[in-house]
Parts: sequence; C-alpha cells; structure tokens
Amino acid sequence: MVSKLIEKIQKTKAPICVGLDPMLGYIPDAVKEKAFGEYGQTLEGAAQAVWQFNRAIIDATADLIPAVKPQIAMYEQFGIEGLKVYEKTVRYCQEKGLIVIGDVKRGDIGSTSAAYAAGHIGTVQVGDAVCAGFGTDYITVNPYLGTDGVKPFVDVCNQCDRGIFVLVKTSNPSSGEFQDRVIDGRPLYELVAEKVVEWGEASMDGAYSNVGAVVGATYPEMSRVLRRLMPRTYFLVPGYGAQGGTAEDLRWCFNEDGLGAIVNSSRGIIAAYKKEAYAKFGAEHFAEASRQATLDMIADIGRVL
Repeated sequence: MVSKLIEKIQKTKAPICVGLDPMLGYIPDAVKEKAFGEYGQTLEGAAQAVWQFNRAIIDATADLIPAVKPQIAMYEQFGIEGLKVYEKTVRYCQEKGLIVIGDVKRGDIGSTSAAYAAGHIGTVQVGDAVCAGFGTDYITVNPYLGTDGVKPFVDVCNQCDRGIFVLVKTSNPSSGEFQDRVIDGRPLYELVAEKVVEWGEASMDGAYSNVGAVVGATYPEMSRVLRRLMPRTYFLVPGYGAQGGTAEDLRWCFNEDGLGAIVNSSRGIIAAYKKEAYAKFGAEHFAEASRQATLDMIADIGRVL
C-alpha cells in the first residue's frame, strides 16, 4: 500500500492529505439549512449536511492531492447516520482515486484487534461471501497494548495490501505526559519508534513499510530524532497550520529523497473560508476557498522541501 501512496504523492507533487473532520460549526448555514429542510434537525439531517459539505470539498481538491484523512469521531457523534456518511465519504474519495486514511486510533488485543482490522482495512467472511466493512486504505493505530494489539493489524496489511500509521509522537500539547517519560534513560516515544520499525519489517513494500508512524509537526526536534530512528517508515504528520506547526518544522520529517512523510491539514483547509486570508470567497464558495488553501499549503511545503 505504501508504494501506491508514494506513487500518488509523486504524481501530484503534493505530500499532503486533507483532513475531512467536519464539525457542524464549519459547515455554511446554507448547506445546513438545506439538509435540515429535507431531513429535519435530526441526526440524519446533520449527517446529510456533513455529506454535502464533504462532497463539495472533495470535488474541489481531489485533483490536487494524493490522500484524505477522515476522523471517524466527527461522524460517530451523529450515531449510525454519521457512520453511514463516513462510509459514503470513504467510497466517494476512492472513486476519485484518493488514498483514504481512516483516523480511527484503534487498538486492543487478540480477536478484538483482529475484528477492528477486518472492519476497517480488511474483509470479513459472511457465509460464502467475503465482504469489506469500511474499506479504508490506511488507519491509525494506538500501540499502548503492545505487539498483541498491533500484530493483527499488520497481518491484515499483508493479506489485503493495506497500511497503518502507529501513534508515536502526537501533536497535542499534553502528549508528553506519557510519550516523553524517560524509560531506561530514553523517552518512551523512541522506544515506541523502535517497535514500529520492528513491526514494519514484517510488511515492507519497496523502500518503505506499510507500517507508518504518526509524528506531530509541533515537535520538530523530536521528529528529527525519529526520522533517524525510522528511515524506512512513512510519517503521517498532524499539527501543521491550525495547531501551530510550520513548513520549516516539517523539514526533518522527510528523507533526503523528498519522501517519507505526508502532512495533514484539517480545519485549515475545510474551514478555510472562515479565515481572513480566504474571506473573499464567502461562505457560498467555501469549496473554492478550500481549493486555494490546498494550493497554498502545497506551495508552502514545497518551498521548504
């Protein structure tokens, strides 16, 4: 799977993904009013507003980017109706030729991890039929339970040509409460990184592994260390833009070949029309604002790389 991701990154010359994390507050009133008019102020109405919002942004940006990253929590908040739209969004993005990274942060042990893996990136046997659940190309995985929790995901990566990004050093301010704790003289995130390399050796796809790592843009010095520890691991990099990460902060996430990382931006793109820099588009042209924000992000990262 990582070879497919790299191919799309090289084709678009855009090592970025758009985070499809639609809060209702990001959606223009006209879109919400239309959905509520058809479905009421209900969970279904909210989900339909999300779908219309997503589709417009996907249509406006799909030719510029290699991948998208929908955060499943933004859909789960609307219950089953939201999950239907999550699945619909995944399928629509794939029809557009995009790699879909499901930001689900799953992690358990044994049969439970195997079931999560089957549901999100694998298949499940239903009588004589083999069915795919959500069918995303990648998902994010929490490594807190150790190898027991991660190996079932790696197995499915190999069986179905899929990938995972394991949380190593996240971009949030309190990540250091656990991730920076010193264990045997080293920060925990370095120990997790070494396990990611070990797990990744079981799922190589060319120069890189299908087992990637989540490494936040907000800690550039740590990403420099992690790049050295994980030279053949692809990084999914959150934290650019709205969380404070800059293009300069991303430099160490990439290898000398210009590969090795894909940078996510969520509200900086999908809610771009709310920012002063893109106010000229107005709420009625929110998708065009998202397209321009995507172009600007590509240029910003490109000048550093």
